[in-house]
Amino acid sequence: MDQDSHCTGERELLEAVSRITTSSTTSPSDEEDNQPEAEISCQVRTDNTEKDDTQDCSTTLSPNSSMTTKELQEYWRNEKRQCKQIKLLFEIPSTRIVEHQFSKYVMYKIIILQTGSFDSNKSVIERRYSDFEKLHRNLLEEFSEEMEDVTFPKKTLTGNFTEEIINERKLAFKDYLRLLYSMKYIRRSKKFIDFLTRPELQEAYGCLRGGQYTKALEILLEVIGLQERLTRGNPAAIVPTLCAIVVCHKDLENPASAFEYGEKALSRLRVHTSHRYYIPLLDTMITLAYELGKDFLSLQEKLEEWKTKKDPVRVFTLKELAVREYVR
Repeated sequence: MDQDSHCTGERELLEAVSRITTSSTTSPSDEEDNQPEAEISCQVRTDNTEKDDTQDCSTTLSPNSSMTTKELQEYWRNEKRQCKQIKLLFEIPSTRIVEHQFSKYVMYKIIILQTGSFDSNKSVIERRYSDFEKLHRNLLEEFSEEMEDVTFPKKTLTGNFTEEIINERKLAFKDYLRLLYSMKYIRRSKKFIDFLTRPELQEAYGCLRGGQYTKALEILLEVIGLQERLTRGNPAAIVPTLCAIVVCHKDLENPASAFEYGEKALSRLRVHTSHRYYIPLLDTMITLAYELGKDFLSLQEKLEEWKTKKDPVRVFTLKELAVREYVR
């Protein structure tokens, strides 16, 4: 009788896991659809059918029916932690007026916070009105339907530098970014991600090409956290940045740090062995592992395995690839 009850309990738990797995791909979007209107001053239609941010995670959910009840419970706890949606908040606390010989404009300081992070993961960037305007035009081209009811603060002929107008735009741009981020297609789009990260990445790669590795590394480490959170559904997207960090650490003679970031990059290429960074990264990691006295034979085996499957081709070094990124 006790054995039958135990088996029944396992079957019920399996059914519960299956139900939760099915519903997990919709719950985050329900939370967003029920977001208080006070947080977003702009209005947008909510009838878009969109893929959920947790779709990539849910595809891995395949609990084995031979698991014990305790193993199933632990399995599901781990999956929920991995699939927990990261949400970002946007604040524009201050501005500064920039004056050049023939131009004058306002720079808006944007602080991007991860919910529940207590400011430990915040990113700080600056953008001007023309940057927002360009983003809006680009998004209208690709997402005309989603952007149909999104308003954008218009230019004024006079008074652009008055405290009143600047404060109005601070609030408008904050609500604008929050609204864009609330729409899954847009927040995952390259144009939105580029708006938040590309200027800093361009500066970092420019420093890297100029041999200013310390400055490049400083910028890359600032932007990598934000870039990772924005591209969570596409782990390979941040591989170029991780590899640029490897190059900087290596040239600054920090092999241990270079190896650490190289491992992070390799973990994201586990199922992307055809990625253009994969072989150059393996080559670099073998060199670093040998220098640090770590196991390099497993890395060497992966390299040899790849070579047997591919035709001999010209492969760039990791540094050669890095300096080609973000060339205008």
